[in-house]
Amino acid sequence: MDTILPIIAFSVIVGALIAFLAFGAYFGKRKSEIQSITRPETLNPNPKPASKPSAAKKPHHKSHAADKDANKKHHHLDLNTLKGHGDAVTGLCFSTDARSLATACGDGIIRVFKLDDASSKSFKFLRINLPAGGHPTALAIADDASSVVVASRTLSGSSLYMYGEEKPKADADQKSKLPLPEIKWEHHKVHDKKEIITLVGTKATYGSADGSTIILSCSEGTDIILWQGKSGKTLGNVDTNQLKNTMASVSPNGRFIAAAAFTADVKVWEIVYSKDGSVKEIVKAMQLKGHKSAVTWLCFTPNSEQIITASKDGSIRIWNINVRYHLDEDPKTLKVFPIPLKDAKGTSLHYDRLSLSPDGKILAATHGTTLQWLCAETGQVLDTAEKAHDGEITDMKWAPTTIPMENKRVVVLATSSTDKKVKMWAAPDKA
Repeated sequence: MDTILPIIAFSVIVGALIAFLAFGAYFGKRKSEIQSITRPETLNPNPKPASKPSAAKKPHHKSHAADKDANKKHHHLDLNTLKGHGDAVTGLCFSTDARSLATACGDGIIRVFKLDDASSKSFKFLRINLPAGGHPTALAIADDASSVVVASRTLSGSSLYMYGEEKPKADADQKSKLPLPEIKWEHHKVHDKKEIITLVGTKATYGSADGSTIILSCSEGTDIILWQGKSGKTLGNVDTNQLKNTMASVSPNGRFIAAAAFTADVKVWEIVYSKDGSVKEIVKAMQLKGHKSAVTWLCFTPNSEQIITASKDGSIRIWNINVRYHLDEDPKTLKVFPIPLKDAKGTSLHYDRLSLSPDGKILAATHGTTLQWLCAETGQVLDTAEKAHDGEITDMKWAPTTIPMENKRVVVLATSSTDKKVKMWAAPDKA
């Protein structure tokens, strides 16, 4: 019995020691687990600021994406934009030396921009306010680079105003501001009160013409009137007798008048000049027959011997009008091109406007907000700006000569739109 008691005591001591070691290992492990869980908070007690850099990067990434989208919208031929118009820009025209660009705006103001450099960040312009209630619809250069004829629409009908610079007085200070243009002549209720839809000016140089500027005005009715640019005198008029005019133009040398109207045929008249250089009469010359649907626009080639027409039948035709029509020789179709513009469904579209470059090699064409450049020789598309403007394109003109841009000179096309802007475009590379 006495020998058993020490054995029992030893066993109890050993068991207690084992239990102590086991519990010590258990609590040590739990402490380690608790520390491992709490260590991130201990090392970074305020995790929220750590997430701020990632939050700050987000708008930076968005801004970069916006910049990329802006770059995509900027067409590589887009040179500059003339801003500051208060309403839709309805028409434009370059001066004969291409140093100025006049614009007509629905806010009743004519702006004449000075084009010292096509890449300028801002352009100086001369402001001409039309008489109260007038809304300009078209423009044309009158007698010289500083004179402009404006077609204006009012409730009482259409009016024509010729603005020219007032001659500075002999004792005027040379440092004073340039004199503002003043009205040199005006006509009211022309075209039987109908709106003037196109206005074209050119120097008459054909035959015995005296080289003075003549102005053609075409109404939305059926009549077309020819005016003398300097005096505003009526030189003659014709009637298309085709229900409604679409547009009309005069050849660069002042020999022919051509009109696109309600039908598929284009009527052409010749302006006959007297020996003294004045206009004698306007006679019917020929008709261009071949399109199957209404002609939407036409333009003359620089040599005045050909006409380019675009039609709703989806084609472009080039006509030779340098024929002996007095001997009943008919004008000939030289080329026919399909209009390459199609909608999302693949349906061919028509062109609203045409404009031929001064060298006769590039044909600019518009449909809605789309602007295209074609090779006039082959009809090949040279370039396209699908959304050239945010609104419908209302007018389009090539500068008659190159315009300075930084350290070079460029060929420029100007377009106006209902989006209150005028854009200047470089000519694409020729095919």
